[in-house]
Amino acid sequence: MSFEIRVVGDMPLEAEMDLDVALRKFLEQIGYISQAREENVGFVIFRECFLKRPERVWTAEEISSVAKTSKPTVYRYIKKLKNMGLIEEDVRKTDEHGPRKGYRMKYGDFVRAWSFVESHVKVSMENYRRSVEHIARLSKERL
Repeated sequence: MSFEIRVVGDMPLEAEMDLDVALRKFLEQIGYISQAREENVGFVIFRECFLKRPERVWTAEEISSVAKTSKPTVYRYIKKLKNMGLIEEDVRKTDEHGPRKGYRMKYGDFVRAWSFVESHVKVSMENYRRSVEHIARLSKERL
């Protein structure tokens, strides 16, 4: 399973009282959207679909309609969120077209989903530490 998130040293956003400003900054910090560009599509997808209704299962078509963008663009942002561990895939949603693949915030809750991400970061950092120790041992033996 692929896991990818950007980690930066920054202050908590607790002083920011504007939801959109705090959310945009957070999404930039974790690497979901870029600070250099006005990435309104990714922001809208996260805010209007997964944050506003975290328990709801969304099809790519529904997300595309909400964000007013193409399905390939939706899939690009879904891939980023899946790689971070924030959303679940293969949740089945049945509509007039039958069962379809859907997506929702992992566990249907942003805080719980983020706890999952934190556990992945912790494991990844421990693996990095073990790799560094191994490389250091090898360098002492061979250099």
